[in-house]
Amino acid sequence: MARPKASRWKRMRRVGSFRANELIGHPYGLTYEIRGKELTVQPPHTLQEVEETDATNELINDGEFVQPLTLSEIEGLKKSGVHATDIIKAQIEQHANYSMKTEYSKEKYKQRKEAKYSKTFSTVEPTIYNVCDHWFKKDQNRIRDIRPDTLSQILNLANVRPGGRYIAVDDASGLLVSAILERLGGEGRLISICDTVVTKIHSSLNWATAQEDYTPVAAVAQESSSEVGKSERHRIRLDKRKNAADSLLNAREELFAGEYDALLIASDYDPLEILQNLILYVAGSGSIPLTELQSNLRLDPSYLAPSITESWLRRYQVLPGRTHPTMNTSGSGGFLLHAIKVYDDPNASKVSSHRQSKRRKKEADEGDSSVPQTLESYETTELKEEDTTVADQASLTNKMEPTG
Repeated sequence: MARPKASRWKRMRRVGSFRANELIGHPYGLTYEIRGKELTVQPPHTLQEVEETDATNELINDGEFVQPLTLSEIEGLKKSGVHATDIIKAQIEQHANYSMKTEYSKEKYKQRKEAKYSKTFSTVEPTIYNVCDHWFKKDQNRIRDIRPDTLSQILNLANVRPGGRYIAVDDASGLLVSAILERLGGEGRLISICDTVVTKIHSSLNWATAQEDYTPVAAVAQESSSEVGKSERHRIRLDKRKNAADSLLNAREELFAGEYDALLIASDYDPLEILQNLILYVAGSGSIPLTELQSNLRLDPSYLAPSITESWLRRYQVLPGRTHPTMNTSGSGGFLLHAIKVYDDPNASKVSSHRQSKRRKKEADEGDSSVPQTLESYETTELKEEDTTVADQASLTNKMEPTG
């Protein structure tokens, strides 16, 4: 992972050094080869059908004398400027058992040698998926063992969308915050309880400033620019301090105002304590996907349908005639606990809400505002209306009967 800067030399361990500004202006996905100190774009590899033969690897014995070309001789060829293709070709020609290998084994042998000796690399677009996949393979503890499919599950369960308002507790090196900001697309609001970079739609608080009983340090009053004895650097420092204090106060006011759409947690701290501190600011029907919390929320009426899921991913190698699951895969993508916050109102019930909606519809149709509030009075009113209807029908029948 690197950011190219003009006139800067970029060194890659095995590949070599090159000027980073040679990558600027080129699309992602290209493969480059370092020749000397210059970059050359390589043509894309095409998939080719591998012909089946009768060869097997049963009698092959890959001992130390199978490859007579020693490591010192290979290093000498590299220092003399021999291209990686010629080195691989020399190894193949001197390999004692290469002709006995199957076509699939020959292809894998070439790929291993190319990865070892060729000075090539490819540029990859730094999307959230690629960044998450890179760190999961390199150092998964750094991102709290969050796999790309697990991250997508978190965003989906929390219903992260443009225009939404969210709270995030991120101890996964900013991965969760970055994924939310990418989904928001510049519209919405995010307050994170961690120390990260602040943007237009994102503010950050630490655990101390997220407490309502915390008293922020008052900002130093901005001194007049005409005051004698104060340098420009000092005034700039005061302005920065005042702006930071104002941003902190605004973020606290926004957090305490509540009504956020979801709370997302990926942290080393106890998730139950985090939930107890921040659940007050989540709106009704707000989602709460937690990466580490056991199912003890079922006893609390404030949470609806707490469910634990485990994502499972199996990667496949897709090649002509060689499509199969990869031999190595991660055992688990972690457990996710998702719950929906509800308002615990003992006076609410399905029947009363249904009756209220029916009453509102009747008010809209008839324009009558004197509708009873209780279920019993509503049923009494319905009976009175039925009696009135029967009486009207009886009166109409009497009028239509002929007199004797």
